[in-house]
Amino acid sequence: MNKMAIGGVGVRIGLLLLLAGLVSPAAWAQSPTALIEDAMNLMSQRIEGHKEELQANRTELYALIDEILLPRFDRRYAARLVLGRNVREASEEQLERFINAFYASMVHKYADGILEFNHDRIQILKFRGDDTKPRVVVKTIVTLEDGKKVPVDYGLVHRKAGWLMFDVTIEGISYVRNFRAEINAEIQESSLDAVIERLEHETGIVTAQ
Repeated sequence: MNKMAIGGVGVRIGLLLLLAGLVSPAAWAQSPTALIEDAMNLMSQRIEGHKEELQANRTELYALIDEILLPRFDRRYAARLVLGRNVREASEEQLERFINAFYASMVHKYADGILEFNHDRIQILKFRGDDTKPRVVVKTIVTLEDGKKVPVDYGLVHRKAGWLMFDVTIEGISYVRNFRAEINAEIQESSLDAVIERLEHETGIVTAQ
């Protein structure tokens, strides 16, 4: 896995991980492509004129992301995919703590990207999937400041409430697969508890003792 691909280009356009969740509940019944289109419009509205304020206040930035993303991102599904086979050995307490820590880590890692959002640099490609299936991919092209065009694909899963986002693939590198490789290697070297505690420490999560 090319970790630098996620850490480099991904940091610059990591806000795109959030877009599939930035829609009103009434829009969840829309097609996958329409959901992404509405998401971009809402993103522009929410951050316009507030970038400097959000840049200076990380707590407010995280809160804004959490407010919009949390109800619209299938964090449980994404976290279980990241754990892979390790989910079978995890207790309910470990699983819940990992889900919370994984989600918080994702928000913190990609928060800066939201401040670089530019609606005009994103092109949504024509949807060629089958939206009757439970999982689909919506493809986009992002043009960076240096003119480089970066493919960004969104993995969406259909739930009773409608479409929810669970993964993003940047230049062929899936966030879920990349993070799973890192986490699984760390679990093998230490333990699931150690991984959870590290993520909680890094994101400031306080757990009851």
